[in-house]
Amino acid sequence: MPHLVEILIATSPAEAMQPQSSVRAIPGRGLVGDRYFLGTGTFSPQPQKPDFEITLIQQEFIEAFAQQNGIPFTAHDARRNLVTTGVDLNALAGHEFTVGNVKLRGIRLCEPCNYLAKQTHPEVLKGLVHQGGLRAQILTEGEIHLGDAITWSEVVSTPA
Repeated sequence: MPHLVEILIATSPAEAMQPQSSVRAIPGRGLVGDRYFLGTGTFSPQPQKPDFEITLIQQEFIEAFAQQNGIPFTAHDARRNLVTTGVDLNALAGHEFTVGNVKLRGIRLCEPCNYLAKQTHPEVLKGLVHQGGLRAQILTEGEIHLGDAITWSEVVSTPA
């Protein structure tokens, strides 16, 4: 079953990502205690934008990238908030889904950037293209817990 394997936040861009057992999600703000909630993120927009509220990344992509490049690279290095397993996050862009009891909307892919490459390894720019995660909007307030299930409704398109 698709679920969360890590929850990570940092109060500033310079601080290491800190693991959490749970975190409060607030629509229009982000995750309580995280740098983007506080407006101190490297790319914190003013005013806040929905695609800066929460980020997710697949554990499978992190592990594959590290193995293929022979470098130590973890979820902490990726600097995303929620680390998942068993779900194709790219397919959730443009769709609503839930993490535990919190409803989210996938906004766009979270591609690797020069800032991340400078902080970790230059290889992330090519190695994590379309595998760098998902930016999402928080639609309902609530607690997200380590191990929470990730669920979504299949999107069925009908012929015109």
